[in-house]
Amino acid sequence: MHRHLRVLSTAVGLLLPFLCTDAAMAQKQGGVLRLPLITSPASMSIHEESTIATLGPMMGVFNNLIMFDQHVPQNSLDNIVADLATSWSWSEDGKALTFKLRQGVKWHDGKPFTANDVKCTWDLVAGTAADKLRVNPRKSWYRNLDSVTVNGEHEVTFNLKRPQPSFLALIASGWSPVYPCHVPAKELRLKSVGTGPFKFVEFKPNEHIKIVRNPDYWKKDRPYLDGVEYTFVPNPSTAILALAAGKFDRYGQGILSLPLMNQLKLQEPRVVCETVPWNIPRQLIINRDKPPFDNADLRRAMALSLDRQAFIDIISDKQGSVGGAMMPPPAGSWGMPPEVLQTLPGYGVDIAKNRAEAREIMKKLGYGPDKRLAVTVTTRNTPAYRDPSVLLIDQLKDIYIDGTLNAIDTTQWYPTVMRKDYMVGLTVAENGLDDPDQQFYENYVCGAERNYTGYCSAEVDKLVDRQSSEADIAKRKKIVWEIERKLAEDGARPAIFYPVSAACWQPYFKGHTMMINGNYNGWRLEDAWLDK
Repeated sequence: MHRHLRVLSTAVGLLLPFLCTDAAMAQKQGGVLRLPLITSPASMSIHEESTIATLGPMMGVFNNLIMFDQHVPQNSLDNIVADLATSWSWSEDGKALTFKLRQGVKWHDGKPFTANDVKCTWDLVAGTAADKLRVNPRKSWYRNLDSVTVNGEHEVTFNLKRPQPSFLALIASGWSPVYPCHVPAKELRLKSVGTGPFKFVEFKPNEHIKIVRNPDYWKKDRPYLDGVEYTFVPNPSTAILALAAGKFDRYGQGILSLPLMNQLKLQEPRVVCETVPWNIPRQLIINRDKPPFDNADLRRAMALSLDRQAFIDIISDKQGSVGGAMMPPPAGSWGMPPEVLQTLPGYGVDIAKNRAEAREIMKKLGYGPDKRLAVTVTTRNTPAYRDPSVLLIDQLKDIYIDGTLNAIDTTQWYPTVMRKDYMVGLTVAENGLDDPDQQFYENYVCGAERNYTGYCSAEVDKLVDRQSSEADIAKRKKIVWEIERKLAEDGARPAIFYPVSAACWQPYFKGHTMMINGNYNGWRLEDAWLDK
C-alpha cells in the first residue's frame, strides 16, 4: 500500500462548518434544543449499545479520533476529518496506523486526555482489557487489530495483522468514541464523562436525557447551543403533535415515517422537513439453531415469500429501495444495481412465482393448508421494527406459516437477539456505516456478537477478509458482490427493504446536515444553533 498521509490543522478543522449553507448566516449563541426520543435505552454507553437512542444524545458528549465531516451528506473515506487526532499516517506495509493527538484537551472531570485513553478504549472494545463491557456489539469490527501502542502522551499506533484500508472508516464512525481510561466502563452506563462539546447532566429512564454546553471545550467557539434535552415520547403521533405545537424544535434522528411527515406538514406548514434514505435495512432473522428452522429449505421458503416492494409501498409511502447486505446505489457506494440484484435468489420481481415455489417447498416439508406452521415473530417494540413485523406476519400466511407478534422493550431486545433467544424475528440493522468491513464483520462472520442468526460460512469469512485487504476499489467491489450473492443463496439474513425516512424541524433550527448513508455518524451537534 502506498504511504498515506493526511494532516489537518486545527484552524482548517474549525473552518469546515462555515462551508455549509447555514454558515453564511451569523450563528447565535444560546438556547436549549428540545427533541423527542422514541424509546428509552438501557444505558448511556455508546460502546455497549446499538440504538440511536443512546448514540444520538451521547455523540456530542464524546469525541472520536477522527470523524466524518458533519456537513457532507454522503460518508466516504474522502471526507474524514480530524477530531482528537490532528493527523494520521499509514506505514509502508499498510499494517500500522499512527495518530498524532491534540494537546491540551481535558475530560469533563478535568483530567487530561492522553494516548493512554485511546489504548484503553480499543483494548476495551477488542476485549483484551481487564475491564469489560457488559455487552460488546462491535467487538467483531476489530478482529484484525493486533495491538495498540502508545508513543508518549500524544501519539498512538494501531497495529493490524494485515492491511485494512477501511479501518479508518470504523474509527470515524459515530460508534467509535474515545472513552476515559480513568473511569470504569460500568460507570459510563449511567454517567458519561467525555471530552465533547456537551457535558452529560442526567438520564432518567423513560423520562429524559439532558446534556449542557461544555464551556471548556477545546473548540473555543463551540458549541452554539446551551444544551440539548431529549424527552421520551414512545408514540410518534404524540410527538408530531407536540412538534406542531412548538413544544419540540425538531423530530428526533430522522426516523419519522413519511405518512406522519405529511400529517405534520398539514398541521403546521411552517415546519421544515427533509426526506433521507437510511442505511439501516429491515431484515428477516431466523434462528437456524432452533428446529424446524435448522432446515435450509424452510428458511429458503420464508425468504421466497417476501414481497419487498409491498413493504416499501405500505410502510415507506412508496419511497425506499430494495437491496442486499449493502445499501443500494445511488445513496450507497457498494451495493448491487437493480439489474444485478434481481438475479439473486428471492429477489426476482415475479412474486407469485416465488411464493408458488415456497409453497411447494413447504408441502415437501409436510406443511400445507391443513397443517400450518405456528411461529412467534419477535421484534423490538418501536414502530420502525413493529410495523414491518406485522406486514411480515401477513406475508408468511401465504406459505402456510401463522405468526404471532412478540414486541419487546428496547432494554431487552438486544440481549434477547444476541443470546439467540427467539425463533423468527425482524430487525433493523442499526449500524449506519456504508462500508463492507462494518456490515460483514458485524453481522455475518462466524461468531460475531451481532450475527443474530448464527450464520457461519468458512468460505464467506475468507471472502470477507479478502475484500477487507483489497485497496483497489473496483476489485474490492467485485468481491463484495460475490459475498452478497453467497449470502442470498444461503439465506443468511434476508434484507427486506431500505426505507426513506423524514427529518422535520422548526424553521429556526440551523446548522445540521442529515446523512444519507451514515445515519449514525452525524450527531455531534456542535455546529447546530437556534435562530431565535
